[in-house]
Amino acid sequence: MKTTSLLELQASVQDKSAFTDLTDYQLIGHTFLTLLEQSQPTRIIAPNDHRYIFFQYGEQYGHKITRPLNSDLFIESSTAFETAFEQFATFLDDLRRLGETAVEKPPIQKYLESNAVNKVVYTIQQSIGCIGDSFLNPNQSRKRIGQLFENLVKLLIQSVGFSCESRTINVPIPEYPDYSMSYQLDLVFSRQSVVIASESQFIHPDEIIGSVKTTSKDRIDKIFLDKYLLNKLLGRDVPVIAIFLHDVQRAKRANSIFGINSTFKTNHFLGYTMALTRMNGVYYVDPRPEMITNPRLNQEIQDFQQFLAYDLWRF
Repeated sequence: MKTTSLLELQASVQDKSAFTDLTDYQLIGHTFLTLLEQSQPTRIIAPNDHRYIFFQYGEQYGHKITRPLNSDLFIESSTAFETAFEQFATFLDDLRRLGETAVEKPPIQKYLESNAVNKVVYTIQQSIGCIGDSFLNPNQSRKRIGQLFENLVKLLIQSVGFSCESRTINVPIPEYPDYSMSYQLDLVFSRQSVVIASESQFIHPDEIIGSVKTTSKDRIDKIFLDKYLLNKLLGRDVPVIAIFLHDVQRAKRANSIFGINSTFKTNHFLGYTMALTRMNGVYYVDPRPEMITNPRLNQEIQDFQQFLAYDLWRF
């Protein structure tokens, strides 16, 4: 059987007409994992956090190194991934059919105990990220990787029966009728399709805004400020959530270039939460350990599985 090359996977990631369905994400994940199994690039363990690994490509790809991958979440076996995705698809069907009552079913509770949702989503997105890391110029793919994560979250929300789309709005500035502020909203979702009336001021009261980023690095300030300004400009509390993939990057540690470093700004996050505005939800596919152990952060941040299985239905 012919092996798919990294060059072919690069072309797939850049194809703007692709990724219209969750099966496209399944295919890219499975194909990349199959390539890893067949080409066997060098596997490197981060010395300062053994959960994280890297793959180093061969000479043809300039010995490029992938982003750090959490081995507790990243499914390395293509066969295991296929099984996990099939179970994930069944779970999504159950959510669509049963709604918030799905999590009351013992089989689904057992499924969620395995952290399976985060594992599948993480493996898919990080497979795309690793393909992007193989480009000779990483700027060729950086924006596209973020777009594909945003699109993946949109498709997941739609798959369980919600209306979900991106939207650009121009919000008038009070007392300055000739001026407005433009906002590009990653996602706007609601349980039912809604009709935007003039009194809704561009965002219906039943709609939630979702900001979706692969990392909060250099973006956390803007997300809080956007929610604060929208509340002020629209004259009401506009529900806004943030969804992140992870907050970790490769960094030099001692004599190794394969260390990992957190990009999450704890003090900034808590400062904005207390002094500016509180987000209606913050979710990570790969949360940092302090988000779980720090009681202040734990009140504000949950994992993505919590969002999809529980909180999505409560907004």
